[in-house]
Amino acid sequence: MNLPQDFEQMMTQHLGKEEYDQLAEALSLPAPTSIRINPKKVAAEELAMLKEAEQVPWCKDGFYLKERPSFTFDPLFHAGCYYVQEASSMFLSHILNQYVKEPVVALDLCAAPGGKSTLALSELPEGSLLIANEVVRQRANILAENIMKWGNPNCIVTNNYAEDFQAFSDAFDLIICDAPCSGEGMFRKDPNSIEEWSFANVDTCWRRQRDIVRDIWHTLKEGGLFIYSTCTYNPLEDEENVAWMAKTLGAEVLSCHPLKEWGLTETNTHFYPHRIKGEGFFISVLRKTADEEEVGSHRRKNKSDRLLQLARRTLKVVYAGMEDPMQTDKHGRPNHSLAMLSNLNRDTFPMVDVSEEQAIAYLRTEALQLPADTPKGYVIITYQGHPLGFVKNIGNRANNLYPTEWRIRKTNF
Repeated sequence: MNLPQDFEQMMTQHLGKEEYDQLAEALSLPAPTSIRINPKKVAAEELAMLKEAEQVPWCKDGFYLKERPSFTFDPLFHAGCYYVQEASSMFLSHILNQYVKEPVVALDLCAAPGGKSTLALSELPEGSLLIANEVVRQRANILAENIMKWGNPNCIVTNNYAEDFQAFSDAFDLIICDAPCSGEGMFRKDPNSIEEWSFANVDTCWRRQRDIVRDIWHTLKEGGLFIYSTCTYNPLEDEENVAWMAKTLGAEVLSCHPLKEWGLTETNTHFYPHRIKGEGFFISVLRKTADEEEVGSHRRKNKSDRLLQLARRTLKVVYAGMEDPMQTDKHGRPNHSLAMLSNLNRDTFPMVDVSEEQAIAYLRTEALQLPADTPKGYVIITYQGHPLGFVKNIGNRANNLYPTEWRIRKTNF
């Protein structure tokens, strides 16, 4: 791998020559493939791909795969049974389990495509509420799709800048900020990130990261947690920004409490591909200065309704899972989100389980022929018992109601 000379010089100074050489060698090797299962929808033993899988050390639901399958043509992926996520970023699971013991109101500020949001929805205590935000509209639509498939309704997806949250002072017990960065940790997976890297871009990124954090900081309650992460190695975007937050904004840097055998540091935690099985990643946890010890100790009654009303008034809401999923669209059809719910009442609609070939046809939005005894009207299509979405059975055929913008476009099966 032909890495930028300036990057080599910077990281040699940061790590030392011997360890930089180990990093460079690791970046020339294939990237591992990992997934995280949705425990509300599936057990690990149900997935054939996990028979010889290795568990991600810091995430009970994360697994390294022996080889990378075609996720596009796996109906269980579209059913929200698992999420394809880089193993290093799953460390958020370990942090949430360490520090969040009660229901919280949380914000995932830079959330697309949805890895950390879906993880948070699985790990946060029952009764928590998450706003998952993404500034780029197209990426916000992808985020909403992944949130909907995950099936936890306690989430609102928004499409806003950090500065748009002016009305949310002291609203959040927890903020997750996976800040836009120079992407050094993506060199192995995305060769284009090497071409785009420069010292000038690093300089732009650390300044922009501070602007983002400064704009959102007032929305975090005193005593609340701020989880800051990047996919970079350099200290400008990582350690120095964390030190700036602690000193300038008022926060205590907390330990991540990694196990010794993981090879990670206590506080500002770097993931290097030559040290761990994963990509480059940085994460740090801060507590906004105050006397409170327990995140979530100032919960409000009816917080979900009030937060949704506030979001509707002040933000661009893309998807609100907490709204009644039994509501229909303008054509009177049931919302797709209803079929995706992890706590779906299976007596609400008739269900028809289909073969893998039929499931792929459904996900391509093709018409289906259902068994003759299938009731007419709205029916949920399932694969191996897991809902994929609705059809309207009219007898001689079933009209496909799968969202057209989600359909499988690839032709090779």
